[in-house]
Amino acid sequence: MKPGANLDTAPILAVIRSLQSEMVAWRREIHRHPEVMYDVPRTASFVAELLESWGLDVERNVGRHFGRGVVATLRGGLPGATLLLRADMDALPIREENDVPYRSLKDGAMHACGHDAHTAMLLGAARALSRFRSEVPGIVKFVFQPAEEGAAASPVDGVLRSGAADLIEAGVLEGVERCIALHVWLELAAGTIGIHRSYVMAASTHFRVVFHGTPGHHSQPHAAADAIMMAAHWIMDMKAFMSTAVDPLSPAVLAFGKLRAGTAANAIADRCEVGGTYRAFEPDVVNMIREAIGRRSRTIAALYGGSAESVFRMGTALRNDPLAAEAAIEAGCRVFGSQRTIVLDRPSLAGEDFAFYAREVPSVMGLLGIRNEAKQCVFPLHHPKFDLDEDVLKDGASWFVEMIGSFYRQRHSGQSVSDSDKGVQHHEVKE
Repeated sequence: MKPGANLDTAPILAVIRSLQSEMVAWRREIHRHPEVMYDVPRTASFVAELLESWGLDVERNVGRHFGRGVVATLRGGLPGATLLLRADMDALPIREENDVPYRSLKDGAMHACGHDAHTAMLLGAARALSRFRSEVPGIVKFVFQPAEEGAAASPVDGVLRSGAADLIEAGVLEGVERCIALHVWLELAAGTIGIHRSYVMAASTHFRVVFHGTPGHHSQPHAAADAIMMAAHWIMDMKAFMSTAVDPLSPAVLAFGKLRAGTAANAIADRCEVGGTYRAFEPDVVNMIREAIGRRSRTIAALYGGSAESVFRMGTALRNDPLAAEAAIEAGCRVFGSQRTIVLDRPSLAGEDFAFYAREVPSVMGLLGIRNEAKQCVFPLHHPKFDLDEDVLKDGASWFVEMIGSFYRQRHSGQSVSDSDKGVQHHEVKE
């Protein structure tokens, strides 16, 4: 086989179908033991041990700042490119309310965003491909990433980083020609896949603002500088800013998720920390909101006799590469059928740190339908009753494999950007 020639995926997909029950078991094992952000030792070890048992070259503790990722490399028996398939491993600090046999055993944490399924599907793809390594062209990197759901201050430089940035700084993109990922999506029915040709999700920027004042007794407020008052004033001011300063035709949203202050009910707090996110698509809007957060927090703090400091993990919008998107559509048609492969016209204001891979390398993320009313899979992402139709695991793993085949078919044929659009359903999803 010459570089760029076709990969016969049919026997590999047959193996994936036979792995459905194993993928369900893997998903449920991960679901029972959710781990949040970078604190994923059990999940990472579980993943690494499976990959090692299949004869892949596995690197543990990947990441320049936190070192919690797992990267497995399959070196195919034929010449070709280096492709990267990515899944996320982290859960959310949410208490699960589902009454299922695989319910979370950790109170206050659950897989409410489907990362357990992402990991299980990529494991299934890795297992099947490992059986056919002599027929696989090039190199396939299987990247299992922590901390997609948020950002933490690096112990190295204090900058907020999510898992994607940590792994990219460790060199996982070296030599990679295309990155591929999946995200489960409740707005689409189980048995379908959605592909965007451009923007998929917004730039999700995490921020933390700390207000500093002067402590004091409630009987002498004039002798203190109230950090809670600073934060309260600033919170309302930022909401007003978002509604009056941002062009209403440019989608953007800002919300607060954390507020921490004080140690006693009758003492004026000298410190108040506010955390949240904002989401937008255009870089100038992203930068304008960042500047406003810093400037307005400092100005308001000064009005009360205090000061403020801001820390950001800057987001970037997730945008599919056009050529990679066409390959994803073709792969979708092969796995799901043309009527169940949906070209999505409208992006979501949700955020995904896969955008950091896509900023560096031509990339594509597919949205895998999981909605099934008959199985009560109807609750949105990040809901305490979120669950998914596990029948889709074999489909997602198959799409990962078919994406490799589509890459080489595309390279071999010189396919134009519009060739794979015939017979595909177009659909606008309100997100």
